[in-house]
Amino acid sequence: MILGLGSDLIDIRRIEKTLERFGDRFTQRIFTEVERQKSDRRAQRAASYAKRFAAKEACAKALGTGVPRRGVHWQDLGVVNLPSGKPTMALTRGAAERLAEMTPAGMKAQIDVTITDDYPLAQVIVIISALPADG
Repeated sequence: MILGLGSDLIDIRRIEKTLERFGDRFTQRIFTEVERQKSDRRAQRAASYAKRFAAKEACAKALGTGVPRRGVHWQDLGVVNLPSGKPTMALTRGAAERLAEMTPAGMKAQIDVTITDDYPLAQVIVIISALPADG
């Protein structure tokens, strides 16, 4: 059962300019420590940050909240990778609370994320599904 769907398209050049102008002030405010460590190691640093920013936006849309709204803040939404390398979202604080609210009893939530980029654009789609808790 699909609980939420969100997508976002971002111009990587926008993030390049923001990184040049605000640097650490921007990254510390928006991204988790894990996201900063991963993006700062990338040759295409701005593209990495842009994809993560778009993922946060898409996930907030799938949650039905937007950012920052209804207790969901930027760092409550973190892009992480499963052992297979597949991206997903790690939700904390307000985002985790919102996810719990929208997940039916006896079900568990699964967050599927697809990320792509073709400079200067990056696109992310997030689907939040409910699966049987015992499955």
